[in-house]
Amino acid sequence: MGFIRGLKLNMQGLWLGLRTPKLLVLGLLRFAMMLLIFLGAAAFFITYHDAILLAIWTKPTSGWLIWLWHLISWIMSLVLLGVATVVGYFIAQILFSVVIMDTMSRITEKVATGRELPPPDMPFFQQLAYLVRQEVPRAVLPILLVLLVMVLGWLTPLGPLLTFISPVIAALFLAWDHTDLVPARRMVPFDQRFRLFRQHLLFHLGFGLLFLVPLFNLLLLSFAPVGATLFHLELASSEPPKRPLA
Repeated sequence: MGFIRGLKLNMQGLWLGLRTPKLLVLGLLRFAMMLLIFLGAAAFFITYHDAILLAIWTKPTSGWLIWLWHLISWIMSLVLLGVATVVGYFIAQILFSVVIMDTMSRITEKVATGRELPPPDMPFFQQLAYLVRQEVPRAVLPILLVLLVMVLGWLTPLGPLLTFISPVIAALFLAWDHTDLVPARRMVPFDQRFRLFRQHLLFHLGFGLLFLVPLFNLLLLSFAPVGATLFHLELASSEPPKRPLA
C-alpha cells in the first residue's frame, strides 16, 4: 500500500465513522477532548510566536529579507497550530483516549467483517494496563523527535527547513499510533509492529499527511482509528493463507 492509498483510507475511515452511530459518538467524544487541550496548546504557541520565530531566524534588516521574514512568520503560525494539535493529541492519548481508540477499532472490525477477532484472553484491567503501556512509547517518542528537530533548527542555519520537517515526522508517527492499534491488541511483539511500520512508510506518510491541516486535523484524528483498522483488514485479506501444520 502506497502514499495515495494512505490518503484514501484516512478519508474512507472518516466517512464510515460519520455514518456509524457508535463510531460517531466515540469520535465526537475524542474530538471534544482534543479540542479542549488544543485550545490551551494553541494559546501557548501563539503567545510565544514572535519569540519562537526570533529564536529560529533573527529579523533581517534588508528590504526583501524582511518581506521573506514576514512570510515565514505567517507560515510559522500555521505550523505552530499543527504542532499544538499534535501536542494536544498525544497528551489526550496518554491520559484517556487510548481506550476510546481501541473501542472504535473493535467496532470498525465488526462493521467491516461482521465479527471481531478476539485478543488473547486476559482480565479487563490487565488488558487496559497493557494498552496504556503500548501507548506511552508511541506517544513520547514522536514528541521527543519533533522537539529534537526543532532544537536543531534553532541551533543551526537550517532552522526554517528543519522546523517544517518536524510536523512531517509527527504525521508519520501519528499515523503509526493508529495503525498499531490492531497488532498491539493482538499482542504482536513491538519489533514486528515497528517493522510493519517501516515496510509501509509511504502509506503512513499518506495517511498522516492530512493531520498537518490545522483544525481539520482535529476531526480526522478523532476518527483515524477507523481508517487505520481498515488498513489492517486489507493487509489481512491480501496475505496468502497459511498452510495447516502437518
